[in-house]
Amino acid sequence: MAVSSCPRVFPSFQCRSDPDFSGAPKTSGGWERKPSQSHSQGSRFFGRRLNSASTQGTASFQGIILRFPPNFVRQLSTKARRNCSNIGVAQIVAASWSNNSNPSSPSTAAAAASSSSAAAAAATAATEPIAPIGDDVEKQVDLNVNNGNVELGIDEKEVVLPKTKPSIFSSDASLTIHAGERFGRGIVTDAITTPVVNTSAYFFNNTAQLIDFKEKRRVSFEYGRYGNPTTVVAEEKISALEGAESTLIMASGMCASTVLLMALVPAGGHLVTTTDCYRKTRIFIETILPRMGIKATVIDPADVGALESALNENNVSLFFTESPTNPFLRCVDIKRVSELCHRKGALVCIDGTFATPLNQKALALGADLVLHSATKYLGGHNDVLAGCISGSLKLVTEVRNLHHVIGGALNPNAAYLILRGMKTLHLRIQQQNSTALRMAKLLEAHPKVKRVYYPGLQSHPEHELAMKQMTGFGGVVSFEVDGDLDTTIKFVDSLNIPYIAPSFGGCESIVDQPAIMSYWDLPQSERLKYGIMDNLVRFSFGVEDFEDLKADILQALETI
Repeated sequence: MAVSSCPRVFPSFQCRSDPDFSGAPKTSGGWERKPSQSHSQGSRFFGRRLNSASTQGTASFQGIILRFPPNFVRQLSTKARRNCSNIGVAQIVAASWSNNSNPSSPSTAAAAASSSSAAAAAATAATEPIAPIGDDVEKQVDLNVNNGNVELGIDEKEVVLPKTKPSIFSSDASLTIHAGERFGRGIVTDAITTPVVNTSAYFFNNTAQLIDFKEKRRVSFEYGRYGNPTTVVAEEKISALEGAESTLIMASGMCASTVLLMALVPAGGHLVTTTDCYRKTRIFIETILPRMGIKATVIDPADVGALESALNENNVSLFFTESPTNPFLRCVDIKRVSELCHRKGALVCIDGTFATPLNQKALALGADLVLHSATKYLGGHNDVLAGCISGSLKLVTEVRNLHHVIGGALNPNAAYLILRGMKTLHLRIQQQNSTALRMAKLLEAHPKVKRVYYPGLQSHPEHELAMKQMTGFGGVVSFEVDGDLDTTIKFVDSLNIPYIAPSFGGCESIVDQPAIMSYWDLPQSERLKYGIMDNLVRFSFGVEDFEDLKADILQALETI
């Protein structure tokens, strides 16, 4: 269905193909609003009071014309750009800035015809910082009917947008549950949980609506690949956790990574990445991007000098790295590399999958974009594939535009699973942080373990850095068993609780031997170039009881 440009004024307009508002009851003191929670939470624009007046007791609202005051355009276009994935720069053209009694007011037809000037204004607005809208603005809106036209009245003085967002939530724990949902979502429902909107397309009531949409006078969904109401709620929740203006969610983490790289690094461009990273990302950078003339400099995660040299010697568009990295959990000084890259005009994208938004705020540290494989901790139940990118509206829109061409849209059922999973994210992360740290210390002291890789240990090369930029160190611990390939296989096969599988971050513990799981197609000599030894184990701790996991690991170590 086509989403009305004013869903909060006429809630049922979203639910009917041929709405009939005759005899609509008057309301006063109606919507008592809660403070907004995130940059995306200002979906109820219209203040504290909604008055509807009817003509001679009843009124037909077919073919209504909405008249907006000046600042309303700025607010609604901002919200539209956030919530409607299929509109790059959405704007609403006001039919009139004042009531019918003002002879100098532009006519409805004239205002609608001036779409080019409105588009220019919206394009300018797209480059401005986005402020929370609506929920914390103490304004009254009156809905009146004059000669069949409907007017929305707001105080004539310009609404002052707040510099900071008020919030009743003091922690990420509450955001994981309520952000994007509790105080306004783009789906009209009284259900506690966000509904799954299973549709491949959205309809328009008539051709006039379609033309208004195409000429950007109307905000709507159009086609499933360009956006979905359930998906938008998931995006808004992630934005709230990351402190981002915008989030784009896609079908997988690799989909997010590849589309981002193609969107932000021009043909013939240059990027910098790090040695330790997910292998499929490395393959894409080393084999696919060169076909577009894109070159890459690969540096050690902690080698800031190498980054400076790459920036000085090349026209670098993007520094792309994980932090912590896979599988050795190396950490990048996000604040420092962001400062260096920005001086040279390069963007910084941090893949924060191993950290999660609860343990690390990459955007607050200076990064331009943060990426997650939502398959892992965000989903958290080993039952869904998804990836997401968060950052400024401008940059996310650049990636979104390419995403609409390439595809890789997230199924709304998968979006629901992400929303469901994120409601327990804070509880799971607390348990996984605790279990992994305690287990890392136990393993480091065990005589049959040669080395442990975990940022929470003092022996980790970036421990001090991790202490500064992280609040927790995640649920994955990598370590080397004292033995060869076969000895390590025996240890892994002796474990009873974890599954032998790829992936990490779910409720169930998972273990794998990277030499076999991810690099078995390479000879040992090639694996060693990436630091992948035959005795390396990556253990993703779930939310099982610590004592159970401890006993299982200790008995498995006793078998070797």
